[in-house]
Amino acid sequence: MDFDEITSLTYPKLIETIGAENIYDKIEQYYENDEYRLRYQLETVPFQYGEIKKIEGRSFCVITCRNPMRYTFGEKLSKEAAAKKTQDLRDINKTKEVTFEPARNSFNVKRTTTFVAVSDETTANQWKFFNFDNVFQQEIFDSNFGESIKKELGL
Repeated sequence: MDFDEITSLTYPKLIETIGAENIYDKIEQYYENDEYRLRYQLETVPFQYGEIKKIEGRSFCVITCRNPMRYTFGEKLSKEAAAKKTQDLRDINKTKEVTFEPARNSFNVKRTTTFVAVSDETTANQWKFFNFDNVFQQEIFDSNFGESIKKELGL
C-alpha cells in the first residue's frame, strides 16, 4: 500500500495529465473508500513478462499476472445488493470469477492484470508503467501511443 512508490513508477504523461496529488488521491480512493476496502490476496505475484519490443524509439514490455483481490464492504449487503455487486465487479474487473462470501461481507475476485512498461526519453530510459485495470490509464496510453503500437504489442 505504498502509494508514493506506485506514483513514482507511473508513466510521466499520466501524472502530468491529472497531477501527482490527484493520482495519489485516486489510488488511495481505489483501495479504501466509504463503500469498501480492497486488498490483494497474493504476497508474491507471479509476473509473466512479454518480449521487450523497440517501437518508434521507445521500449515496451507487456506484463501480465493472476491478481486475486478481496473487496470487503463496510455495510452488510443484502442478497439483492450482493448479486448486483457481483455483476458490477465482473464488469469492472473483466472476469467471470467473482465469489461473494456472506460471512465476511466480501467478494473474492480472480482476474488477470495487464501492465504495459514503457522506457523512453520522458522516463529517462527507466521503466514506467500503465496499469490496464484502470480505464483512465488505458485511455491515456491509447491517446499517447496509438493503434499501431497497440497492435504490435498485441493489445
